Amino acid sequence: MKERYYLVREDILPDAVLKTMQVKQLLEAGDAKTVHEGVEQVGLSRSAFYKYKDGIHLIHQLERERIVTISMDLEHESGMLSKVLGSVAGHGANVLTIHQSIPLQGRANVVISVEISHLNEELGEMLDSLKGIPGVKRALIVGQG
Repeated sequence: MKERYYLVREDILPDAVLKTMQVKQLLEAGDAKTVHEGVEQVGLSRSAFYKYKDGIHLIHQLERERIVTISMDLEHESGMLSKVLGSVAGHGANVLTIHQSIPLQGRANVVISVEISHLNEELGEMLDSLKGIPGVKRALIVGQG
């Protein structure tokens, strides 16, 4: 069966769904250390929480999750990938996957998938920063979503 999504006003949602969201927020904020603590605080059963937890999200959280795929050609030298990853982290992005080819003729192709919802500047500025690292011969965005 194909998944379908709806945008629904909060006041028409069932109580168990709303309480599930409250528990998720308590856990995220650290106001509840465990699911058991959270459900006790809001008056919800654990089974109801687990039933609904993957089906409800705040809309702004879904909009924030952005992933880009960056392809780079790097010189084959010790610490090069570490410099790139450090730069990505320094911009507030989070590396999700890394694929690296075997170096040929002194260069390796590296493709990284990066979650950029917490980027502390524009994506183009991070890309320019990567291009500015000595040994990065090419860096370009090959996918975004």
